[in-house]
Amino acid sequence: MKAVWNGVVVAESDDTVVVEGNHYFPADALRREYVTFSNHRTSCPWKGQASYYSLIVNGELNPEAVWYYPDPKPEAQMVKDRVAFWKGVQIED
Repeated sequence: MKAVWNGVVVAESDDTVVVEGNHYFPADALRREYVTFSNHRTSCPWKGQASYYSLIVNGELNPEAVWYYPDPKPEAQMVKDRVAFWKGVQIED
């Protein structure tokens, strides 16, 4: 699977976990040269607190386009050390 935004592959892996329709990629599949810090946080009742990264590709910013659970709840351990995407990031085979 590939995560593509602004014409660039920002993550690629054959090992994704699908939870609630979202592909969670291994954290080390994320191409860090396109990632920048975000202090945005949200909470999921069953997964826990999500943290976010923003993407910068070809000079364009996509704020909070990547999320992850640094310390997921026990029932959500399948997403530990994984990242997922939204805000226009396309997931392709």
